[in-house]
Amino acid sequence: MSIHKFVLGKCVAVTLAVALAGAAARADGPGNPAVASSDNGKYADKDGNPTYKVGADGTVDWYTFSGFRRYHSDCHVCHGPNGEGSSYAPALANSLKTLSYTDFTNIVTNGRKNVDAANDKVMPEFASNVNVMCYLDDIYVYLRARANDAIPGGRPPKHEDKPEAAKAAEASCTGIK
Repeated sequence: MSIHKFVLGKCVAVTLAVALAGAAARADGPGNPAVASSDNGKYADKDGNPTYKVGADGTVDWYTFSGFRRYHSDCHVCHGPNGEGSSYAPALANSLKTLSYTDFTNIVTNGRKNVDAANDKVMPEFASNVNVMCYLDDIYVYLRARANDAIPGGRPPKHEDKPEAAKAAEASCTGIK
């Protein structure tokens, strides 16, 4: 699958989800992050939203670790280390306490502008950035874990091995084998 088809599919899915939610849409926060299902090392909550898994010894699932890496590759420049914010952009670890998964994906994909007399905040769209879009769920679960204080700031010291499904998805999305 080319990145263009992947991004188009993501944009259509996000736009459809937002349209279906209609005027009644609200940020319902990350909800209960408890793992309700697992598919090849990828975890979901009871509502089907991506979530994290942290073992008793602090070992994080692969996707949370990948999210840490991807966040610090593309997002921390504006949003600060560990999702803690900066003078330039908000703390995403706080934002995910009230921001739904659908809203998160919509904002990252399409960007957002909040410009008025008191604000001059612009989040660029990342729909064509393969380094963000191919790992959007990973970034979300990392920030969700930070929002729920499930992991401390900094690089997770231990993580699960990269599942074969993650390797296949990465190769398909990025074209890198």
